[in-house]
Amino acid sequence: MKTLVICSGGLDSVTLACKVAAEQTLLGLISFDYGQRHRKEVGFAAAAADRLKVPHHLIDMSHIGRFLGGSALTDDLDVPDGHYAEDNMKVTVVPNRNAIMLTIAFGVAAAKGADAVAAAVHGGDHFIYPDCRPAFVDAFQTMQDKALDGYAQVRLYTPFVHIPKSAIVTEGARHGTPFADTWSCYKGGDLHCGRCGTCVERREAFDIAGVPDPTAYADPDFWKSAVGAQ
Repeated sequence: MKTLVICSGGLDSVTLACKVAAEQTLLGLISFDYGQRHRKEVGFAAAAADRLKVPHHLIDMSHIGRFLGGSALTDDLDVPDGHYAEDNMKVTVVPNRNAIMLTIAFGVAAAKGADAVAAAVHGGDHFIYPDCRPAFVDAFQTMQDKALDGYAQVRLYTPFVHIPKSAIVTEGARHGTPFADTWSCYKGGDLHCGRCGTCVERREAFDIAGVPDPTAYADPDFWKSAVGAQ
């Protein structure tokens, strides 16, 4: 199966790229600049493409991102500290982000003759992000089947949609994902902050998986209080 991977540069999507490269035919990685404050992530996606020896396509939709306000990722709002399973994390939702990105990626995939578009949505995203849930994945596939009817057949490949992030870490270790060369932190500083939802989830996932975490965090122990660990 010839597959185009949507890759932000984060742990999940880089692991997915490594998995696809090992199990399918990886056509390339596609990333999006939507004006996110942690735009540095796309540099990690480019590095992943270089390591995997495939093209990296960066789509500039920053002009669209300016209209997607009200999110701590695209607006002048503080990124909250804590775990994803807290209501205050909903401020990190960028409305319709995945739907927009996937629509573009499916168009690119159809034009390039790809069989699938892969996205790294996972079980830990379901509480906060509506466009990461299984129902959205199924509905999007149905919509694209109609949109490309008679022109192309492109599958939405989401192998992590029912598993937690800890299982992605395990899968990444199996495929040799260079975890240190991935970026998760929503604050986009010099180091992972260790306090935002995605940093807490990342650190917790390594702990549950029993895999050493090579990430340098500005606050390496905050995650314990956020998840109630001893």
